[in-house]
Amino acid sequence: MGTTQLDTVPEPKYWHLKTVLSEALDSEFAVGEILPNERELAARFGVARATLRQALEQLELEGRLQRRRGVGTTVAPPRVGVAVGDAEQAWPGTAADSWQAVDCLEAAPPAAVARLLGTPAGRPVHTVRRIRRTHGQPVAAELLYVPGHSVPGLAAIDTASGAARARTVLRELQRLALEGQDRAVELGSARAEDAKQLDRLPGAPVLLVTTRYFAEGATAAVAVATYRADTCRLTFGETGVQLLAAG
Repeated sequence: MGTTQLDTVPEPKYWHLKTVLSEALDSEFAVGEILPNERELAARFGVARATLRQALEQLELEGRLQRRRGVGTTVAPPRVGVAVGDAEQAWPGTAADSWQAVDCLEAAPPAAVARLLGTPAGRPVHTVRRIRRTHGQPVAAELLYVPGHSVPGLAAIDTASGAARARTVLRELQRLALEGQDRAVELGSARAEDAKQLDRLPGAPVLLVTTRYFAEGATAAVAVATYRADTCRLTFGETGVQLLAAG
């Protein structure tokens, strides 16, 4: 595509430029590819750099671009659906699960999670940390809180810490008959630890997905997943709400 002059376009220049850039992303660039610098892009499209920045910022908000520290502006991966409604009923860690176990430790959960679990405040539970990646980039981080009574057989298993321990907790949890689950989604800001895992700045907008898993008439586990807001969006369909994340 050649140079595009925008002086005669009646709508805001940056908005039309956003559309032109979006078409170029579809036809000329691959996922993860680094865009030319602002000076080159501004010259190509015949606009001021301030106009270009507005268009790039809008594309970043829409999840088409990602600004990666030390790398530059890259083309974001496409988004795929992750059910938040009643379509999926499965324990975490099953074969169809797209998350990677990272670590496991025993720690007291946040007070809100303890209330959901029905455990006394301050009582340690198994805390499994997981990460979801696409095209080598992290798009979500999760903490899965599992009280000891949900995995009674774990005490007899001598498993090292880290990812191996996390996978063992997941396997033991799956021994329970899953009776159901529910999910809640809310907007939030990335905590320092989550921001580091997701390659974002602390306070960056995120979507928080809290999932409760039920077994034996009680809450068996609670997962709190933090999704990068620039890689996710919500849709509504026949199967309920879906969270679309770069997959």
